[in-house]
Amino acid sequence: MNQDERAGTGPDEAARLEIGRATATDLPVFESWAAGEGWNPGPADGECFLAQDPDGFFVGRIDGRPVSAVSVVNYGEDFSFLGFYLVHPDFRGRGHGYATWQAGLEHAGDRVIGLDGVLDQQDNYRRSGFELAHRNIRYVGPAAAVATTTSGGATIVPADQVGRHAIEAYDGGRFPAERPVFLDRWLSAPGHIAYAAVADGGLVGYGVIRPAPAFAKVGPLFADTPEIAEALFTALVSGLAAASEPGTPLDVALDVPEPNAAAVALAERYAMKPSFETARMYTGPVRAMDLATVFGITSFELG
Repeated sequence: MNQDERAGTGPDEAARLEIGRATATDLPVFESWAAGEGWNPGPADGECFLAQDPDGFFVGRIDGRPVSAVSVVNYGEDFSFLGFYLVHPDFRGRGHGYATWQAGLEHAGDRVIGLDGVLDQQDNYRRSGFELAHRNIRYVGPAAAVATTTSGGATIVPADQVGRHAIEAYDGGRFPAERPVFLDRWLSAPGHIAYAAVADGGLVGYGVIRPAPAFAKVGPLFADTPEIAEALFTALVSGLAAASEPGTPLDVALDVPEPNAAAVALAERYAMKPSFETARMYTGPVRAMDLATVFGITSFELG
């Protein structure tokens, strides 16, 4: 028996590939494959992502077995974000991933598409029309190193004490599209802790931290100044540590846009080390964003 036969494949494998929309029942497949690649998805990620665009997740199957996946999640009429581009190891190098990729791109229509791709795949993404905007660096470090909190000149409060419209408006200056549906789920998902920073009666930052199997993840972390970003960051990490079982070792990740030197300095100040990089790429121009106030992106999967 050859390798193709052991994997349940054969010469007509490509013709047997069936690509369809994924549903909530398929989320464990996406999440387990992503975990296998070291992406460390949070337990509530999939449901939050699916809420934004229930039609934006695609899975390729051969004889009913999932072999490939991609998400292309639409935000309004102008922007989409591509993620979860995955192929089961038994089926790589056979074109199934690219066929699924194409189905996802069709879902975006004429919207500009963004992605966070691994660095060594940039040339492949360029062939599909993507151009580099900047690098993102994942920093990971022990929560114990973030034991103190700071004020940053702002008052840090639970995000639910701030009007949701204020958070949506603030978020809109730091993301390529409006995303109220996603934010509604992201800010209130089980296990997620969200804080807002308020000064002079206005919102000057907000952030979210969520648990995940290998390490907790901060994202987004948006703030007017480095001091406010630090105040939010320390409050988030301290809040999650307080909600965890006593004595539980806890590492934390922050996905930093590399052009924001203050964000890099924040991560390094708290003993966090680079562990992974992505290339943020777009197929066209996106609206102006204040990257100097982006200290942590929301996620590599949805931007």
